[in-house]
Amino acid sequence: MCTAGAATSTDGGADGGAAAPSSTALNSAQVTIAIDPSEDLKPPKQTNWRRVLQWILAPALSAATALVFYYQSPWYGLASIYVSLMASLLVRPGWRWFYIAAVTTPRDTIALISYIRVLVFVKRQERKNLNIGDIFEANVAKQPDKLAIVSESQQWTFRQVNEHANRVANVFHSHGYKKGDVVGLLMENRAEFVATWLGLSKIGVITPLINTNLRGASLQHSITVGQCTALIYGANFRSAVMDIAKDLPAHVGLYQFNDEATQDVVASEGLSQGLAQQLNGLLDTAAKDKVAAGASRADHQDKLVYIYTSGTTGLPKAAVITHSRYFFIAAGIHYALGFKDEDVFYTPLPLYHTAGGVMSMGQALLFGSTVVIRKKFSASGYFADCARFQCTIAQYIGEMARYILATPAAPHDRKHQVRMVFGNGLRPQIWPQFVERFGIAKVGEFYGATEGNANIMNNDSTVGAIGFISRILPQIYPISIIKADPHTGEPLRNEKGLCERCGVNEPGVFIGKIVKGNPCREFLGYVDQKASTKKVVRDVFSKGDMAFISGDLLIADERGYLFFRDRTGDTFRWKGENVSTSEVEAQLSNLAGYKDVIVYGVSIPHTEGRAGMAAIYDPTREVKVSHLAEELAKALPSYARPQFLRFLRKIDLTGTFKLRKVELQQQGFNPEVIEDELFYAQADGTYLPLTSSIYERIQRNELRF
Repeated sequence: MCTAGAATSTDGGADGGAAAPSSTALNSAQVTIAIDPSEDLKPPKQTNWRRVLQWILAPALSAATALVFYYQSPWYGLASIYVSLMASLLVRPGWRWFYIAAVTTPRDTIALISYIRVLVFVKRQERKNLNIGDIFEANVAKQPDKLAIVSESQQWTFRQVNEHANRVANVFHSHGYKKGDVVGLLMENRAEFVATWLGLSKIGVITPLINTNLRGASLQHSITVGQCTALIYGANFRSAVMDIAKDLPAHVGLYQFNDEATQDVVASEGLSQGLAQQLNGLLDTAAKDKVAAGASRADHQDKLVYIYTSGTTGLPKAAVITHSRYFFIAAGIHYALGFKDEDVFYTPLPLYHTAGGVMSMGQALLFGSTVVIRKKFSASGYFADCARFQCTIAQYIGEMARYILATPAAPHDRKHQVRMVFGNGLRPQIWPQFVERFGIAKVGEFYGATEGNANIMNNDSTVGAIGFISRILPQIYPISIIKADPHTGEPLRNEKGLCERCGVNEPGVFIGKIVKGNPCREFLGYVDQKASTKKVVRDVFSKGDMAFISGDLLIADERGYLFFRDRTGDTFRWKGENVSTSEVEAQLSNLAGYKDVIVYGVSIPHTEGRAGMAAIYDPTREVKVSHLAEELAKALPSYARPQFLRFLRKIDLTGTFKLRKVELQQQGFNPEVIEDELFYAQADGTYLPLTSSIYERIQRNELRF
């Protein structure tokens, strides 16, 4: 009997894993063929029935595969037809495969159609060499007076956004900035944030979108690693910029954007650049109708923005987003989840991240939708805002969903028009309660990294799943789960030196095959090429091939659904941000008099992510906790500050650092089992002793972080 091992690979086996922004998380599968010598003795009726099913599936799968591969690379068209035909006609799976195919075909069909639409959309822009500004201007021409960006205090039409963008483009063109130059942007969520980087993109200038929580060395690093020649910052961040201005390269120009045109612009003591320029006045005198003739223009494949991510080690890294990549991300989630151009989107997420700045804001720029933004997230105001602005689609991250669910019942809980929420990190433990209380018809959970190419999407609201891998046509979207060390994330290799796919429900590291020149498979990496190489694994399934390695542990069930398990390496996630332990360790060691410091993430009951905990080797107790808290507030963003402190009396110098960290992490913050002195962080950033009674209150969720 001929059987196809549906569980032979995470790419195409029955073990899908966690997914993200492409509802078409489809993969390359291996097929195992076993010939039963008694096959000919079986009744012809059964064999003929299977043959009929195979002949029905083969043409459809072959045509779909050929179409997808044609848009990815025309050379693969004929080859894909042959591969699909042979797989469908020569391999005769057991009935279990047909059952899995039957129950997953609706899901996979919707995903495949969406994926084809995305590829067609991106290919069309590529052929015409269009950039983001070109598509946005086309939307402006069609609906100039429609609202594009709305907030608590602003309502900007498409015409207003475009006019501000043109002013920005003309100001910086007149100041000599051109294609390939880099101008950083540090500004809170507001319409001008979007219009500023959009305007810079019109003349080919690249804009690093800087995290507004950063201060001191982290902020300085973000500006320098992005190779900025200038920085635009909001007046609210003037003191943060002036604190580091004297340490910036002399060629970095400073432009301050004020809430009021009459606000002062001041310089830091010793600032070599002199006074920062007041951007408002420059914009008022610039032309708004179009970009000046002679200005440079960005091509489809050119860099658009840099979006910062912690990665697995070190200070923030600048991930490269090209115009093509922006098209793919925004269009990918648009078609995967069935967004409509007339939808009104709500995002309280920061616009300097991919989720808010590309996935949500991209719906306005590329598809002409209205996007409602908010400067800071409010749990009680979430659905109140949705009701007020008549939003139909709302965005979240997992922490937000829990905070919203914890608010008291209110009239607007169901008096809104939201038909769908989408985001990442919605815990399965609260998923049903969330959709039931707020009357949400559909949840679009996605998974992916800003710099990665392995993005997946849950397109059918399966509770807890972050995406899927197709079991009937895995070749289209080559993602996999491979066996790896759960602590380091290092791939485990067989005797041939190659990686191995995980089986059903077997945890492993999620990867995505790299195909250069393909917008959905290419890995653009970081500005720092050395950092980029650390995210690439080579000789995966054959010598010479390459893949992006996520560093996250996922599992895949029999139907191909993917589920997140944990993060590997020295990074943990807290308050929606990736926290690099090595960065926190370096800062904390300096503040503690260069003492040995170990930082790791610990789990808190009823709380998403992992809270930071720092173990400081201080046997004589020289560190003053109150002073340390004050310095941490200056040196680190709030999400990176340790929530727990442990002052070690002894340290195992013979063990490896990694083993010791794992051991400390397993001990957690329980004062009943730890003899060392423990502290916990309060809301104001100060630390208090962690006693047994406090520990019990944390366990009962009476103290929240």
